[in-house]
Amino acid sequence: MLGYCDDIIVRPGQELTFRVSGRGAETFRADLVRLRHGDTTPGGPGFRETELDSEVNGVYPLLDQPAHIGSYGRLPGARDILRSPDGSLTLFAFVQPTTDGARQPVLSAWDAAISTGVALVLTEGLRPALVFGAGRDSRCLTAPAGLRAATWYALAASWDGATGLAAVTAVPVVNPYNSRFGRLVANHLVQVTGTLDGPPEIPAVDLLLGALDTTDGAVVRGAYNGKIALPAVYRRALTGDEVRRLATSGNAPAVTDGLTAWWDLSAGIDSTAILPGGTPEPDPGAGPGGGTGGRTGIAGRLVNMPTRAVTAHNWDGSSYNWTAHPELYGAVHLHADDVDDTGWAPTCTLPVGADLPSGVYALRLRAGGFEDHVPFLVGPAPGHEKSIALLLPTASYQAYANEHLSSGSPLGQAVGGHTPLVQPLDVFQLEHGGFGRSTYDLHADGSGVAYTSRRRPILNMRPRYRFTHMGTWQFPADLYLVNWLTEKGYDFDVICDEDVHRCGVAAMRPYRVVMTGTHPEYTSEPMLDAYEDYIGGGGRVMYMGGNGFYWVASFHPEKPWVMEVRKGEAGSRAWQAAPGETLHSTTGEKGGLWRNRGRAPQKVFGAGFTAEGFTGSSYYRRMPDSAEAEVSWVFSGVGEEELIGDFGLERGGAAGQELDRADVRLGTPPGTYLLASSEYHDDSYLLVVEEIGFMYPGLGGSEHRDVRADMILFETESGGAVFSTSSIAWAGSLSHNDCDNNVSRITANVLDRFLKPGSGHPANRHRPGGRPSA
Repeated sequence: MLGYCDDIIVRPGQELTFRVSGRGAETFRADLVRLRHGDTTPGGPGFRETELDSEVNGVYPLLDQPAHIGSYGRLPGARDILRSPDGSLTLFAFVQPTTDGARQPVLSAWDAAISTGVALVLTEGLRPALVFGAGRDSRCLTAPAGLRAATWYALAASWDGATGLAAVTAVPVVNPYNSRFGRLVANHLVQVTGTLDGPPEIPAVDLLLGALDTTDGAVVRGAYNGKIALPAVYRRALTGDEVRRLATSGNAPAVTDGLTAWWDLSAGIDSTAILPGGTPEPDPGAGPGGGTGGRTGIAGRLVNMPTRAVTAHNWDGSSYNWTAHPELYGAVHLHADDVDDTGWAPTCTLPVGADLPSGVYALRLRAGGFEDHVPFLVGPAPGHEKSIALLLPTASYQAYANEHLSSGSPLGQAVGGHTPLVQPLDVFQLEHGGFGRSTYDLHADGSGVAYTSRRRPILNMRPRYRFTHMGTWQFPADLYLVNWLTEKGYDFDVICDEDVHRCGVAAMRPYRVVMTGTHPEYTSEPMLDAYEDYIGGGGRVMYMGGNGFYWVASFHPEKPWVMEVRKGEAGSRAWQAAPGETLHSTTGEKGGLWRNRGRAPQKVFGAGFTAEGFTGSSYYRRMPDSAEAEVSWVFSGVGEEELIGDFGLERGGAAGQELDRADVRLGTPPGTYLLASSEYHDDSYLLVVEEIGFMYPGLGGSEHRDVRADMILFETESGGAVFSTSSIAWAGSLSHNDCDNNVSRITANVLDRFLKPGSGHPANRHRPGGRPSA
């Protein structure tokens, strides 16, 4: 039994819809709970939740709902598109298949429920075939040879109503850039002819790219892995010579005689639209009056977010920017495991009343001894904000959603440095596989996952969840901060990345202090701008983690629950975007590291990613700056020689998992105080790859000086200030000894000071050669 909700954050006066599916019981119990702490590691606070009275509490039917998975394109009205006087037709598309397997539809007008229609498919061995179906009477013309994976072909299937002759033709379209193998590898024409009884019976379905229909559109059957470009339909059978001429097409069909419809996938790249083609290229082979030369007006829609802004058959390396040359990017990359919305029916709705304070909540589901939590956030009502905002990094939760690092990455165990800890939810995810993947995973065809959605059950966004290699991570780790703020008696609001992305600095401006989560790794440009504007305008930020503000993220303009990431040519990355495909489809901006776009995190937060390791955590030692009068208050109650954070739930220390360092060369503001640094990390902690020009011995924690976490503080001329812990593990030490420890004390000292109005020292900020202070 699992569930998800439509939004990640709601406010008083709004409603939140939950969607639940399961099996093994007729009903389940739902209850609203407020979450406080999730990690159940011995020695910590344990799991903490508070049950609440709510209208949503109750018993509901437990329905077994199928997950909608696999991307495809839908063009309405196959009968209208394929109509011709005698049933003659040609189905055409450029294809670059990426995996072999069962029947993969390229273009289909097929009702799988009654096995009726016509389809151009790839069968086992990537052999192209034309299929006619009329119930049990199914006819198929299949090529004797298959296509080469990751190679572009001009693929056509035709049927002549006058003769009953059918043909399937695949012409290789290879240049030095566009396929896995170059021109030196022989790629042969694939062709077959034969007779098929016809005409084909066209059911009342839509014309689909990459899928077979079920008439009601409820569940897609069949899926295609690979790229498709320039799909087109003709109302006559094309000859072999015409197909070879079609293979020379750019971003419009080179053969126009008898052209009924074609679709320009280079248009609307930042959307889910499939737009009809415009005026085709001139057809030198058409006779007088040949060619249609116009748009059909039949537009369609892409479903489940196939990847756009990908290179097409005509990409020649002359441009790497789809916004400047969209004609080279007229393809979509379909995957059988794409998902942007699981598509479950609503189960129940929570009305958010004015009496529900801002915080972290969940709908707890129970049935037959099984329990699940569907987390969500409640933000403050406008005009009723408190002084502290805990800004949770929901973009990063989404980036890691349902990651398969323990099972899908051959390097996962080596990076973690220990045997993965596999939980029942991990096994369930492997067995079922219907809930999509994370941006740390590869699709089934080996391409990287660029889109991630929150409209699906996210199994690792559960309060008790422990990531297989990293331990308590992301959402469960951020509950450390929720618990500490609550335990220490601070009044605080909870807001999230999506608030800041949508509203900019206005989402942060009501607060005197903004605390980040433990690992705000993914950020959009509006989010980064908002932080900079907030601090520059006098706001105070406590950066409570490590490896933050690292990857460029963007959100889909039509589907704000879908986030995009393109792993570029640097950074600690689970995959790398294909050549020519580093720009985001949703915004057109360059993906990859913010550092490589001139916005290293050091510029805004004083520290940025430097090393990672997962076998154990270390501690901090105070640096000379910590004794200076302007900042000595940070260590009130902490001895000069006292080791900071040599304890904690995250492998025994406060400095661990992923670490940041200060570096003036990367933009750490001059005058920043280096308060403390970690030491004695072992060699499972390695310098990050973007720091390495050449490989050489000594890149591990026992030797390299940059493998450390730097605790820093600086203030701006406007009175804004930043305190950075530079370690993901820091928050895991807060609860030690019932929050009576030096990590907790330092955090409270900074928060209390930042909350005081006018707590800076303007004279020192302007003293020549002096340091800014907080």
